[in-house]
Amino acid sequence: MDPQRILYEDNHLIAVNKAAGELVQGDRSGDTPLCETVKAYLKEKYRKPGNVFCGVIHRIDRPVSGVVLFARTSKALARMNEAVKSRDFGKQYLAIVQNRPVPPEATLVHYLRKDEGQNRTYVSENEREGYRRAELDYRLAGTSERYFLLEIALKTGRHHQIRAQLAAIGCPIKGDLKYGAPRSNPDGSICLHARSISFKHPVTGSCIRIEAPLPDDRLWQSFAQL
Repeated sequence: MDPQRILYEDNHLIAVNKAAGELVQGDRSGDTPLCETVKAYLKEKYRKPGNVFCGVIHRIDRPVSGVVLFARTSKALARMNEAVKSRDFGKQYLAIVQNRPVPPEATLVHYLRKDEGQNRTYVSENEREGYRRAELDYRLAGTSERYFLLEIALKTGRHHQIRAQLAAIGCPIKGDLKYGAPRSNPDGSICLHARSISFKHPVTGSCIRIEAPLPDDRLWQSFAQL
């Protein structure tokens, strides 16, 4: 793995800039997940014999890019899992959409149901049996000739939450055919980027914020100039 992709590393944690198309954790595809790539990196860098520990703290969807944090020890993993459950783990995203959101800044609350068979999430405006509450904040952060850049702060962590909630207000993410985008992106990505995470370090207690640079793509980079 290219060391330039490492965004943060100490004895307890390691954060990586995930490329769109990479898996975070193994699935039925059999493709090598990022957690195994990180293990190989740690094994080689520190010349570790035997198995290397690499715990998955959170995941982002395969077509999404951005920062992903892993634990290097079981103690760090347990403490970070608690932080995620108690919502002491901030996650900020950037999304490119084709339609201007109205209003330009808002809190979205929906109720979501994951369909395992379709790997899709369905949205309800009202509480329903089998649906879970989902909340996020968004803000219009930039505009180009054809597209709009949104900053998103997740309040809950539901399956395909950002993708489904933005589609529900008529703003599907560019390239996201599953949730209503008119065309796919050539590389199979969607224009959703996990920009940063923030949390208290599981051992030192210090406040940490880790940011991932924007993808090296013409459209993303056009917004970087704003």
